[in-house]
Amino acid sequence: MRQTIIRVFRQFVDRHGTVLVRYRSILILIVQLGLIAAANLSAFALRFDGEIPPGYGRLLVNTLPIVLLIFGSGFFVFGIQHGLWRYVGLHDLGRILWASVASAVVLFGVLHLLLGLVAYPRSVIILTGLLGALYLAGIRLAVRWFREWAQVLSHSVRRVLVVGAGNAGELLVRDMLSDARYHYRPVGMVDDDPVKRSMRIHGVPVAGGIEDISDLTRGLVVHEIIVAIPSASNALKRRILAASEGCKVPIKILPSVKQLLADPAALRQVRPMSLEDLLQREPVQTDRQELHPLLDGKRVLVTGAGGSIGSELCRQIAEYRPALLILFDRYENSLHALDLELRKRFPRLPLLSIVGDVTVPERVAEVFDHTRPELVFHAAAHKHVPLMELNPKEAVRNNVMGTRTVAEAALAGHVDRFILISTDKAVNPTSVMGATKRVAEEFIQMINRRGKTKCTVVRFGNVLGSNGSVVPLFAEQIRTGGPVTVTHPDITRFFMTIPEAVQLVLQASLLGQGGDVFVLDMGEQIKVADLAKNMIVLSGLVPEADIPIVYTGLRPGEKLFEELFEEEESVEPTSHEKIRRAVSRRTTGADTLDHLIARLEATLEHTDDEEVIRLLQEAIPTYSPMIQTGG
Repeated sequence: MRQTIIRVFRQFVDRHGTVLVRYRSILILIVQLGLIAAANLSAFALRFDGEIPPGYGRLLVNTLPIVLLIFGSGFFVFGIQHGLWRYVGLHDLGRILWASVASAVVLFGVLHLLLGLVAYPRSVIILTGLLGALYLAGIRLAVRWFREWAQVLSHSVRRVLVVGAGNAGELLVRDMLSDARYHYRPVGMVDDDPVKRSMRIHGVPVAGGIEDISDLTRGLVVHEIIVAIPSASNALKRRILAASEGCKVPIKILPSVKQLLADPAALRQVRPMSLEDLLQREPVQTDRQELHPLLDGKRVLVTGAGGSIGSELCRQIAEYRPALLILFDRYENSLHALDLELRKRFPRLPLLSIVGDVTVPERVAEVFDHTRPELVFHAAAHKHVPLMELNPKEAVRNNVMGTRTVAEAALAGHVDRFILISTDKAVNPTSVMGATKRVAEEFIQMINRRGKTKCTVVRFGNVLGSNGSVVPLFAEQIRTGGPVTVTHPDITRFFMTIPEAVQLVLQASLLGQGGDVFVLDMGEQIKVADLAKNMIVLSGLVPEADIPIVYTGLRPGEKLFEELFEEEESVEPTSHEKIRRAVSRRTTGADTLDHLIARLEATLEHTDDEEVIRLLQEAIPTYSPMIQTGG
């Protein structure tokens, strides 16, 4: 029966919806005047216990136009006709009440004082005001209730458990109940505040705390969980995720407080909870005023522009209106995609995309001669640890020789600043990749003393979602039904979002005065196994039950945990709280390092891989290729 009523109502709206919208104001006026007339008639009926004397009946008829005119004008002045009935709230009900009271006062003045109709009962005037307010409020609440009732019965509506019964939760629930476009129906809320337990918010019960999420999801037949705590800490988000394990429903989240303050409409932008939400730290404080002189109106070259870090560098640099942004990469497809993206987002940006290899000195020199860059961000590198164990010569060729080629071209071209993007794997390296990046770090510190170019190294750990990281791998494994492969139950890594890392790289490049090694604050190391479990839960699945986790053993060159500083490095603070300076107490002479790099270069053509690794050990005494740190 209920479904039939809803179907008939929707068919009526579909057929006559355009007419209803076109004449909405007239229809509202007619309905309101009809309700005022009904209120006046009811007031007379109540005054005379249902038996209105003939004389008062004539008085009712004769004065009804005056009543309609005064009350209609009062409601118009208070703007009652403008509110959307399906969104009626306390503010609207308050305006209706005040409009009714004011109209009743005016009606008394007109009838008794102006027209001298002292026989008109004062109780009828009062009752007309009260009943008019009741009828107008009642019809609006009935419309809102009917829409919510129809939404509840709709098969397309998803039942939602809202985590958080604070201001954001209340706003979200109210919005869901009043707007059918959500296709959500809140069936319960959870909050750790004991005062809110067993309470109801807009009719939705606060049924328990965070620890009850799993039981409530099953008991209330929940289809989705929405976290409505914009200020939630990472620890609280992880606790909510842990409590949701086994629920097999998607978990979504509201935007942050910062986003809600900037755009209140963002409350509607409920999105799936992501790993970034679990790892996100306090927003990086980027001094845009300081960065403008560094980048505004400058010619900036980014090597490895098509990679994860390189492409984000280009996006953020483009916001500072450089005179020319040069994208340099050997892979044409990723370079072309970035070129299209930047031209669309920044149509006035002077942009030059160049296909080239940092290991070819002639091509690099040609590019520098043609573009004359003032800043160079060197992000081109081979970063995949197991692959570089199998291809040590290519790691040396790209990470060492390529860095030397670009840095020497920067010196020859009188570049103002050169920034090398390095990695935490360069600290006490156990892999070819880490050792080659450490050689590159030392070369940049050495070459800084040979010219006016300020050469800087920025070192940081893993970034979420980068090419070759575990996150895309885990996502694909989950999508195909598993298993998710983790190398070791206790393996840990530093993680940072790509935009956050690049913001800090730009800040560090501003701080660099030449020869500096800056290390970004990566927060605490995170177990990769926990990362895998969180990704499975975020997908609405249960670890081990739905998606097994298989431990495959540490791969060649892989550490059990990473480090950001060596024992021989002292750590100094900088003016930025999330950037520290590493100062090495061990120095390699320029002639010695030049000689070692020359010998490494000579091995690329004829020597076997073992000789390459031996020379890397000679260049970097802390390189231990056969030792798994911490294992």
